[in-house]
Amino acid sequence: MLTVVFDAYARRSFPQAIQGTDEPLPLFYDEVHPVITDEAKAGRVWKALEKKLSKDALSCLTVSYLSELPELDLHLFRYICKNIDSPVSLENNLADDDILFVTNTFRKVLYERLRMMQFIRFQKAADGTYFGIMEPQYNVLPLAIAHFKDRFADQPFVLYDKRRHYGYYYDQHEVTQVTFDESLPHFVTGKLDESLMADDEKLFQELWRTYFKAVCIRDRLNPRKQRKDMPVRYWKYLTEKNK
Repeated sequence: MLTVVFDAYARRSFPQAIQGTDEPLPLFYDEVHPVITDEAKAGRVWKALEKKLSKDALSCLTVSYLSELPELDLHLFRYICKNIDSPVSLENNLADDDILFVTNTFRKVLYERLRMMQFIRFQKAADGTYFGIMEPQYNVLPLAIAHFKDRFADQPFVLYDKRRHYGYYYDQHEVTQVTFDESLPHFVTGKLDESLMADDEKLFQELWRTYFKAVCIRDRLNPRKQRKDMPVRYWKYLTEKNK
């Protein structure tokens, strides 16, 4: 995206659409300009933004990009250009459609990060490694991994995003990005086979399901609110929602 901005100013030609190379071209267009990521160009644009924007606004740009929403691209491009052209920062001008869209996307990604930290369920494997898998709506693993590293500093774990086919392995010292053969049963179901579980893992899962049922007040069941607070897309990987 930063290279796109650099090329637009260098060529004095600003795009009406930004899309991946594998996407079909629109019906009517005058010109196509391929953009290849260039660290030097991107660095120059980022330095220009650092002079204009606060750290919070810079974080807003990078975090919102993790949403991977195709409709974000033009809004983000115009957000950057407007701030480069303006003598002062426009980051708080929520009356501007582009600023508002990027800011709202930033908030949605942070909220998804929070939900992932709330709903991830780790399972202990026989070798002592904890295995957690999810399919978050946005690409929030890079935002969440530091939390899990601090929270489980003395425990090796694998945190995996099945939707994006990558994850992180923590060996109690360093975090490494990993990919796996997702045809393996525990990547298909999200649950470790009993032969791979630690001896006490099945017991702890049963205890957690029993606790979940015990604290439920049936007279106050509100399925609609439950689906709002704990969206159905997470249920596949929740111990308390599976037998």
